[in-house]
Amino acid sequence: MDAMTEHRTTHIPQWKVKEIENIKQLISRYPVVGIAGIRDIPAKQLQQMRRDLMGIAKLRIHRNTLILRALGECAEDIRSLESYIGDQTALIFTDLNSFKLFKLLKSSKTNAPIKAGASAPYDIVVEAGPTSFNPGPIVSDLQNAGIPARIEKGKVVIRETKVVAHAGETVSRALSEMLTRLEIYPMTVGLDLRAVYDNGTVLEADILDIDEEKYASDIASSVASAFNLAIAIVYPSRATIRTLLANAASNARNLGINSAIPEPDIVDMLLSRAQSNAMALIGSIDDPAALGESLKRVLPQEKEMEVEAEEVSATEEEPEEVGEEEKEEEAAEGLGLLFG
Repeated sequence: MDAMTEHRTTHIPQWKVKEIENIKQLISRYPVVGIAGIRDIPAKQLQQMRRDLMGIAKLRIHRNTLILRALGECAEDIRSLESYIGDQTALIFTDLNSFKLFKLLKSSKTNAPIKAGASAPYDIVVEAGPTSFNPGPIVSDLQNAGIPARIEKGKVVIRETKVVAHAGETVSRALSEMLTRLEIYPMTVGLDLRAVYDNGTVLEADILDIDEEKYASDIASSVASAFNLAIAIVYPSRATIRTLLANAASNARNLGINSAIPEPDIVDMLLSRAQSNAMALIGSIDDPAALGESLKRVLPQEKEMEVEAEEVSATEEEPEEVGEEEKEEEAAEGLGLLFG
């Protein structure tokens, strides 16, 4: 230890020197170092959080001055964490991915009552309706807190839905107590991760706070768009080659069929198409006499029945015509006999 270091440390209590060294050792041991705010977290809940993180991360609470001194004696890239040290601060050391660490701490937050003198984090609303309170002084207490209440059918009822504190407004003691009794917990308590040092990079909380479902949806949408573009411009790649070959085969087959090219792979389809066209043509002929016997044999059943019906109808009309001729001949014979 040189003279300057000795002079600097002689006025620092030994426990502080040891604590600074412990912080530096943890920083060098873990690839991820987080700076988290712990204001308004009750000691009991803080201890529970420490236990919940056991085996995943180390949670350490030190004086800000000692943290700053430890960071000042570390590598330059981690010193940028100094700007996030303020208020009530805790250090988190872990091997966990920084995004997973943020998600873990965010999911561990719980709702808590708001204390008197605290600022409302958002518009605090008390809904109209019955409560579990029995009639008594509670009605006056609610009204004093700005909550409209009355007694109905032996129960205390909130008369109307009301915003009792707008975002940013200071909550009074009376309102704080009533909100707690109504089991309305506006505050969210938990480790507030401000920033993380991750293998040489400092990431702020807003970067770490990602919507995983939207992120996955955006990736899937981008992949689909890229695939469709590659198919449209016929760009061969491992992901598109099968689809491109299938499209090419389909287009070639359609071209061969539309151009009536007699290739072995499509000749059956060409014959089927020709037969279908021929049947459609036959079906459009109204005069059955125009069809030969060979064509009649391939007629659809309905058309064949129509032709047979027309033939039968034609044969039934012939005797009537013959009968009229015979009557005319008989009439002529009668006249001849009459006039001799």
